[in-house]
Amino acid sequence: MASEAAAAGLEDAQAAVRAAQEAFVSWRETSPSLRRDLLWKAAEALEARAEAFMEAMVAETGATPGWAQLNVHLAAGMFKEAAALTTQITGEVIPSDRPGTLAFAVRQPVGVILSLAPWNAPVILGVRALATPLACGNTVVFKGSELSPHTHALIVEALEEAGLPPGVVNFLTTAPEEAPKVVEALIAHPAVRRVNFTGSTRTGRIIAELCGRHLKPVLLELGGKAPAIVLRDADLEAAAKAIVFGAFANQGQICMSTERVVVEEAVAEALVAKLAQRVANLPVGDPKQGQAALGCLVDPKAAERVAKLVEEALAQGAKLVVGGKKEGPFFWPSVLDHVTPRMRVYHEESFGPVVAVVRVADEEEAIHVANDTEYGLSAAIFTQDIAKGLRLARKVQSGICHINGPTVHDEPQMPFGGVKASGYGRFGGRAGIQEFIELRWITVQTEPLQYPF
Repeated sequence: MASEAAAAGLEDAQAAVRAAQEAFVSWRETSPSLRRDLLWKAAEALEARAEAFMEAMVAETGATPGWAQLNVHLAAGMFKEAAALTTQITGEVIPSDRPGTLAFAVRQPVGVILSLAPWNAPVILGVRALATPLACGNTVVFKGSELSPHTHALIVEALEEAGLPPGVVNFLTTAPEEAPKVVEALIAHPAVRRVNFTGSTRTGRIIAELCGRHLKPVLLELGGKAPAIVLRDADLEAAAKAIVFGAFANQGQICMSTERVVVEEAVAEALVAKLAQRVANLPVGDPKQGQAALGCLVDPKAAERVAKLVEEALAQGAKLVVGGKKEGPFFWPSVLDHVTPRMRVYHEESFGPVVAVVRVADEEEAIHVANDTEYGLSAAIFTQDIAKGLRLARKVQSGICHINGPTVHDEPQMPFGGVKASGYGRFGGRAGIQEFIELRWITVQTEPLQYPF
């Protein structure tokens, strides 16, 4: 057993919301500098637990130690960025046509936020679900993942050590079979004013429907099928390095993972050869035994699902360039060439260490293929003509697009989110503030008004 956690029920959920509601009365009145100090201390407390986070992530999700270290580093940066945001929640004076009227647009905290975080980048995504809501003066009910409860609990411990007042963050874990009704009850609670969810598109649709029923705004960051477009004038060596990192970091279990390589036929053979050479040399190993490029997938079922996608693609004419081996929860990094739209691996998010190569005739077809998906989170374009790269980036239907960089990239201050079935709304930086505040119009009348009756 990797870890053990309490299974919260409906009464626990109600109690968590009540505690958050009561704490909001005083937390919303705290000064920006106090919230800034507490969030900065939380970052330091998080960093001090780096070893504990690494042990928890390796045990619970099969993450490599390197991935765990990156999680802690980036998550600490998110707390620090949120600390800086506390003094950037500004309003404005708006000119009014009515004589003697002083009109303000005022940004205020909304109340209780329900934050739902996944297991695959548990420290990064757990902190992201908390940091900006807290910076804006909201309180939070934080539901951790059933697959990484100890990792998520360590985040809450860091906040407690930082000195966050009781009730400001309330942590719940549930048994998998109880999660749907607990989450539904939390969304339905009148005191919950906003929801943020990171996870699968399938679950995101359910969350969105529930929020719509109760008229609750929701920020959704969901699945992806990120394309890396490689044009004939690209630096193929640089492209191959970026693709290998983007496809196989954390065993491909990242929403931004490079799932498709869309390459112009003129350079396809050369690129595939470079990918094969790099991928064949990636070490796979048990993360509990030390560092390796790839560890295991979250469970054996995930490996079976990836293997099935590969098997079906091969039966339909794809070519296995390298990889394809499965052993329990381990799946070796794999490159599939000559993938076509009739194959499931072309359309479905694999969430595993498989990259599909789709050959195209020209840049116009490359854009068509890149957009031929229900998802739209991250994308990459490789070309030595930056003007062309910028022009094509505007045509790619994704919330994020990197020119000559990997699809996997995140920074605390950037507006992070997708389009289409990858969700809506943005985490990160000043864009994230807009998700967790109420914009209000307030006026002051400074001279008498004349009324028509």
